[in-house]
Amino acid sequence: MQRSASRPLASLGVFLGSSDGNDPALVECAYEVGTQLAERDIEVVYGGGGSGLMGALSRGVLDHRGRVCGVIPTFMVDREWGRRDEPGLEMHVVGTMHERKAMMTARSDAFLVLPGGLGTLEEMFEVWTWQTLGLHAKPLGVLNPDGFWDPLVAMLDRIAEAAFMRRSLVDALVVDADLPTVLDGLAAQVVRARGRLS
Repeated sequence: MQRSASRPLASLGVFLGSSDGNDPALVECAYEVGTQLAERDIEVVYGGGGSGLMGALSRGVLDHRGRVCGVIPTFMVDREWGRRDEPGLEMHVVGTMHERKAMMTARSDAFLVLPGGLGTLEEMFEVWTWQTLGLHAKPLGVLNPDGFWDPLVAMLDRIAEAAFMRRSLVDALVVDADLPTVLDGLAAQVVRARGRLS
């Protein structure tokens, strides 16, 4: 995939819920995110699920002729949790959850977190930890519809205040309820990171 300073976000790793939750607005939000990413020609790299917010996201992309890369472990395929093959969808079946995250990280220019549960949080914090350890320089954004992630952001502020993480790490997290604002923030960080590496 071609990457350049003029096109900093060619692909975006997205972490989000595999269930619908109890708020239909979040399902609609996930579909709309997929739509907007397809319209911006940003490939979506996600966990390969066919239901919940994951399914809505991928439907939004594919319904608008975008590109989706799904990465799913074998045990999830055995339980029929993945999307079926269809135009625009590239599916990778891997052996473990660790391989899944490693491939998603390698394929993504940046990461976006949507509402979700334990798996979403685990993926978010793992790629963020890898960033802080210098294993990659890819930024992380959080889409915060209707303040969904406000308690998490407050907890991160508390952790920084207690000096268990650097304030600069929290400040670099791109958090907003508006997707274009988050994407612009991520793109700017990608450009800066590539400038430091060149």
